[in-house]
Amino acid sequence: MEYLQLFSHTFIHYLQELWVSLALGFFLSGIFYEFVPVGIVEKHLGTRSLSGILWSSFIGTLLPLCCFGSLPVAVAMRRKGAQLGPVLAFLVTTPATTISALFVTARLLGIPFTIYIFFAVIFMGLILGLIGNYLTVPLKVEKKEAAESLKGLLKDTPQKTFKAKMEGALRYGFITLPKEIGFEIILGIAVASFVVIFDPVQAFIQKYLLGLTGYLALILSGLVTYVCCTASVPLADALVKSGMTQGHAMTFLLVGPLTSYGTIFVMYREFGGRVLAVYLFLISLLSFLLGILYNTLPT
Repeated sequence: MEYLQLFSHTFIHYLQELWVSLALGFFLSGIFYEFVPVGIVEKHLGTRSLSGILWSSFIGTLLPLCCFGSLPVAVAMRRKGAQLGPVLAFLVTTPATTISALFVTARLLGIPFTIYIFFAVIFMGLILGLIGNYLTVPLKVEKKEAAESLKGLLKDTPQKTFKAKMEGALRYGFITLPKEIGFEIILGIAVASFVVIFDPVQAFIQKYLLGLTGYLALILSGLVTYVCCTASVPLADALVKSGMTQGHAMTFLLVGPLTSYGTIFVMYREFGGRVLAVYLFLISLLSFLLGILYNTLPT
């Protein structure tokens, strides 16, 4: 009974901490989703230049899409002739963080941590994009009918009034997006609350996962499981409260949202085993190094 009361108290405390940040993040995600032309994404995925990769990475950090949502966009753009480098950059940056995740991160882990992870994600996208430009992958071209259909789906609708766009933004931000990731957020908060209050978990973390083994364990768990970038922030906060460093949390938040079995299977089918191996290796290496680097910075 004592643990249940403590769990309830911790869970409610997290909700009180996060509801304003989540609401603001959902609202801005809806605005971005409704008002930013999809053509911007399509335009910059189509060039292999450094500026194209940077734009793909920057746009990806703000788009309100998880890895499952970014996959069909990236695959469709690739089949329409987009270069592999910007596509890989887009696949890295889009699920790694979103507007809502940034607000939650700032609330729980601080502004410096949030600024660092924002630029760390862009840096990872840039590296994957530059290396992707040197990988040779046969292009799977869409049939004409499918390509035209996709073009119609992605076309912006400038005829919509401002009022209609605002209604669409609110609908996406407070209905569609909570339906898509609301359960994962609640589950993430529940797991974080459990980690914070459960003594055996605390003892295990403090005995085995405070050093290099902690980084390796987080990378391995991130590769074989999928966590939503917003929902994973409370768990990262719980790990820090359990004795792990913010560098460990950084590695966890960088690697966890980027991989899932869906991502692995689709990338293998579309790009081949070599591209998939490079993708997973670089994500693991960069998330580890960026986590280590964060711990060396002055606080």
